[in-house]
Amino acid sequence: MEQAAAVDPILDLARPSILRNPYPSYDRMRKTGPVFWHELLGSWVLTRHADCLAVLTDSNRFASDWRRAGEDIPAPLLSVQTLDPPEHTAIRHLLLDGFRAQDRRALHDDLEGQIADLLAELAGRPSFDLVGELAEPIALRFVTAFLGVPAPELDWFVPMSRTVVDGMDAGLWPEKHEPAVAARAQLAEYAGGWLADPPKGGLIAYVAEHAADSGVAETVLRNSLRAVLHAGYESASRLLGNAAAALLTTPGALDAFRATPATAVDELIRYDAPVQADARVCVTDTELGGVTMKAGDPVTLFLGAANHDPLRFDHPTELRLDRAPNPHLGFGRGAHACLGASMAIRLTGSVLGTLATDHPGARAVAEPEHRRNLTLRGLDRFEVCLRPDTGEEVRP
Repeated sequence: MEQAAAVDPILDLARPSILRNPYPSYDRMRKTGPVFWHELLGSWVLTRHADCLAVLTDSNRFASDWRRAGEDIPAPLLSVQTLDPPEHTAIRHLLLDGFRAQDRRALHDDLEGQIADLLAELAGRPSFDLVGELAEPIALRFVTAFLGVPAPELDWFVPMSRTVVDGMDAGLWPEKHEPAVAARAQLAEYAGGWLADPPKGGLIAYVAEHAADSGVAETVLRNSLRAVLHAGYESASRLLGNAAAALLTTPGALDAFRATPATAVDELIRYDAPVQADARVCVTDTELGGVTMKAGDPVTLFLGAANHDPLRFDHPTELRLDRAPNPHLGFGRGAHACLGASMAIRLTGSVLGTLATDHPGARAVAEPEHRRNLTLRGLDRFEVCLRPDTGEEVRP
């Protein structure tokens, strides 16, 4: 049984009942003190949209590269995600040029056929786990097809990927740090093998061909390819799970999705984004949100709270699939905005569009079960049925 109450508002987020819906807790934090110092994290915590946006778009005062604050960063952590300009510029441009060189339309057309086939197969079952049998395999197929490499075995990749995600919460649970560093190193070694024997197509082929002229260190290149694989998979699979849970547990939402596909995915991201938190370090004394942050102070951005800020979004607790404009921070902003955001959005739209069109009777069989992660929010299991409800009991 859960204890009646936890004193710490952030540790409290890990309680099962709050994992299901952390947004009222975020709202209480924002009302109590939208910018506050958290002793266990040793960090300033931001919960308002305007403050989070200000930090995300100001890499001069708020660094992703903690070496700028004197921190010793292990080599496996140096990548496009953790470097700042000018080092960041070279690797980001190389990857962006590689993204633009790909035939994304052909990739999506091929994947849409796979999505329809997989959903048709799952529709013949009494019920299935949407996370393990749809979101995870489809996301891994998608990101590896874009990279141009075979998909690794799910049984090997998924546990390692989850270890990396667990390590993102090491500020609260330090024992998760070392396993995550080791998992990142192993994934980087795996990604490095692609460069030794590159495929003939995909992002890896482009990067291998242009790496020598990019000025990017080999370690950073390997780590960045690992980051594309891992972040692409986790962002897409968790977004799919969260979005499907929102659609299938909100009355009328699946029907509304068919009517508003152009705006629906952005609203699903805002409503329950996979990326709930991000971190920076202050590199020069800065006043923000009524407090003075000193050089060297860590800053934690609760993007999930920012996406439900009533100062930025009308009726933020409501799922409004026609919401526009929708300036959510679900994939970040500024220099470190997610490289693959458009891919994850397109994939999610394809899966949910096929679900809504071909399987309008889809429904939840059980409550979604969430993983105990606070930085990246996602489901552990979600049992669903694609058959219309006939009133008969459905057994997994």
